[in-house]
Amino acid sequence: MSQSIADAISFFRLSCGRWRSQRSSHHLLHRRAEAGGSYIQVVELEANDPRLIAVAELHGEDPARLVGGCRVTWNASMAWDQAGEAHEGESVFGLIPTDERGREGLLLRDRGYAETAPVAGRFAMDERDGLLLTTGYETMNSLERFSFAGPNVRLRTSTVEGLSNTASFCVETRILEGETGSTTASDSESSAPLSPLGW
Repeated sequence: MSQSIADAISFFRLSCGRWRSQRSSHHLLHRRAEAGGSYIQVVELEANDPRLIAVAELHGEDPARLVGGCRVTWNASMAWDQAGEAHEGESVFGLIPTDERGREGLLLRDRGYAETAPVAGRFAMDERDGLLLTTGYETMNSLERFSFAGPNVRLRTSTVEGLSNTASFCVETRILEGETGSTTASDSESSAPLSPLGW
């Protein structure tokens, strides 16, 4: 995007809406690639939202330090899924900056993606206004980078190291008013759905 993004909460606000995601995941252990796709919805939550306050308290953080957050729901499938298997769920994210500019800090979640227990990670914006998320789980670590190629196109790269070693690339396109949001693995090979990593 030609317009600069001031801070992380602004990046989250730009991400609000409905998205269709196309993903390619490379499983390093199996030396195989897997296509997938998903439908994602991001809704902004104000800093005083009871759900964000509960997440901050869950992690032992002061809710007064929250600058906002969002609620994310997703419905996804991957090429290797068994019949009837799907990835769906929801999570609440809260942001607590640790610098004056709001470009780095804590990202609190009521549940993780790689593991479903509540998890706290870190966010930081780089010099190109990309958003980096690092999360340490009990059995693995994940690093994700989000960036906007335009107001309605978002790119995501992610790596997971631990019991599961994967590298993924994702293109997410905003679903505009009047478009349908449903995505299934059978739609087409090119519109294959997302994994539950990332938001």
